[in-house]
Amino acid sequence: MTPVSWKTRELTVGQVAERSGVATSALRFYEKNGLIHSTRTSGNQRRYHRDTLRRVAFIRASQRVGITLEKIRGALELLPENRTPTPSDWQRLSECWRDDLNARIRELEELRDDLTDCIGCGCLSLSACALANPHDVAAEQGPGPARHLTGDGCCP
Repeated sequence: MTPVSWKTRELTVGQVAERSGVATSALRFYEKNGLIHSTRTSGNQRRYHRDTLRRVAFIRASQRVGITLEKIRGALELLPENRTPTPSDWQRLSECWRDDLNARIRELEELRDDLTDCIGCGCLSLSACALANPHDVAAEQGPGPARHLTGDGCCP
């Protein structure tokens, strides 16, 4: 890894990729989808402000827990563009997702606990399905694992 001076305000796409662990193609994808922004040099090369590293870390952590790019974009729009986000900016953003993340945690715990039993899929293939889903009542809730589908949450 090539060290980048902490004084460097703008980073190349390669420097952001190396420091963040994200491929340059992913960075271009994030930029195309409005998640991060760059400026261009006179030679048309991308330059990213140093706080892009925090935004990329946030994007990766959010994706890891299953948050959609659309919601991530909406959340990042709450952060200031013209300055590095402060701890209170990040706190406001985290409060926005707290209820949604807690619901996801509950769903994951329920899924973990139910994996050896019926998960409400409507398949009626397990002997337990006749008890947990008699006469395939889960089908009325739509296709898929009806007991484990989630809502959209409260925030972007």
